Amino acid sequence: MEKHVNLLAALQLGFRLLGLVIAGIFFVLLHFIGDLTGEHEPQMILSIIANVLIIVVTVLSLPGIIAAIGLFRKKEWARILTLIISVFDLVSFPIGTAIGVYSIWVLSQPETIELFKNS
Repeated sequence: MEKHVNLLAALQLGFRLLGLVIAGIFFVLLHFIGDLTGEHEPQMILSIIANVLIIVVTVLSLPGIIAAIGLFRKKEWARILTLIISVFDLVSFPIGTAIGVYSIWVLSQPETIELFKNS
């Protein structure tokens, strides 16, 4: 089960970092489009949307990144946190759903629970 836990940690980390990268691209794109308009109001509105987007995605991604690091170190709190995050991932169809189902399956196995208790 240790291989599954390491794969799960990598998937969680990659999924969260992918979200941050996509949010960063949208951030730059919205600012660029706002600058292209040359008018103050659209520029201000797109800037606000870009800033809110990057803040929300960062706040939502940080627990997953922290949990992934904890999973690599076999910390019990990371197993619990990942299970909680995985329930929310289920609504993120299709990739989040697949990762969420896999996470719940891996982290609820008796061998995995024992692995985290021993570490």
